[in-house]
Amino acid sequence: MKCPFCSYHDTKVVDSRLGREGNNIRRRRECISCEKRFTTYERVEETLPLVVKKDSRRELFDRSKIIAGMQRACEKRPISIAVIEKEVDRLEQSLQESGEKEIESSRIGEAVMNILHELDEVAYVRFASVYRQFRDINEFMAELTDILAKGQGKKAP
Repeated sequence: MKCPFCSYHDTKVVDSRLGREGNNIRRRRECISCEKRFTTYERVEETLPLVVKKDSRRELFDRSKIIAGMQRACEKRPISIAVIEKEVDRLEQSLQESGEKEIESSRIGEAVMNILHELDEVAYVRFASVYRQFRDINEFMAELTDILAKGQGKKAP
């Protein structure tokens, strides 16, 4: 492992611990040269399907993109990063278990919208407004009206 401070090519592991969820390992390392310490995280490299974009390009699944999009949608909302990461973990696991080699980006977007709809309606609307690219205020209002109608249905005895 290369030192992030001095770029020396050799470090030693000082401490290893299982991550919070048990799916990664946290390691404290020390550079042999400059003796500074830093933390690394190791995860099992999982086989995820390629994401097929709208323009037919294919790219690797990138969980950081999903986390970033969900964080933007949940900004100033009572949703912690831990909750977001847990939901993305569940999404990743379902993609792995599907066994598919490729998945349309639209399916991932819809899955994220479903997750946000369950977590926080404001975050859902924020994400949907960007993801669905509403052409005008009428499309946006139709989506809000639908959310309100569903919300009233939940409250009725």
